[in-house]
Amino acid sequence: MTNITVLNSQDHRTLRVQPGASPRYGDDKRFVAVIVGEFPFVAVHYPILLTKDAQTGGFLVGAMLGFDEDENLFLDEKGMESYRPLNLQRGPFFTAGSDLAIDVDHPRIGGGELLFTEAGEPAPYLRRMMSLFRDLVPGSDTTRAFIEIIIRLKLVEPIDITASFDDGGKRTLTDLYTINQEALRALPDAAAIDLFRKGYLQLIYLMIGSLKQIPVLAQKKNRRLLAATASLGA
Repeated sequence: MTNITVLNSQDHRTLRVQPGASPRYGDDKRFVAVIVGEFPFVAVHYPILLTKDAQTGGFLVGAMLGFDEDENLFLDEKGMESYRPLNLQRGPFFTAGSDLAIDVDHPRIGGGELLFTEAGEPAPYLRRMMSLFRDLVPGSDTTRAFIEIIIRLKLVEPIDITASFDDGGKRTLTDLYTINQEALRALPDAAAIDLFRKGYLQLIYLMIGSLKQIPVLAQKKNRRLLAATASLGA
């Protein structure tokens, strides 16, 4: 359950938030939505893929962090070892029109960073969250526009990901999508130039390049499985 309320310095003066990455705070996600401004940071660590929103049926783009549900292979007791997407960093915060809102029943609430100073001004952590949303909100609009154009140009195709592991297990992931490179090469010059001028062509190539992270992710999964097997035999 959530209990979302508009953030204000009167009601939330003494509220504290745990900012770190942890499974108990919801960072154990297999797939997390990202905005296009994050692509350069995400692509060097994670596969960038499309999937369909379970509620709306529309496409969204995100980073693949694991193979199983509730699995983030980059997360351990120390936090996340690689770039942490904004939608994980945002913690218990939301937008309410032009205001910032907070889920006061979120597990991050209690201990950690103060949101306001004694004078009622935003504390450093809250200022960081305000800056994050200044990137995230318009970035979400830009990301939707990017998705719309690659769908309109028929550049999206399904991708089935299958990985086999040394413990004999296998994982097959469906309902994921990537860029159709043949369709990309077949684009008319005018469409390709338009993508280039909008900055979308670079984003497309970052998505394509990020597919190299799939076998890297499988190796991380394999090491975890082998470590778990070794600990059982110890």
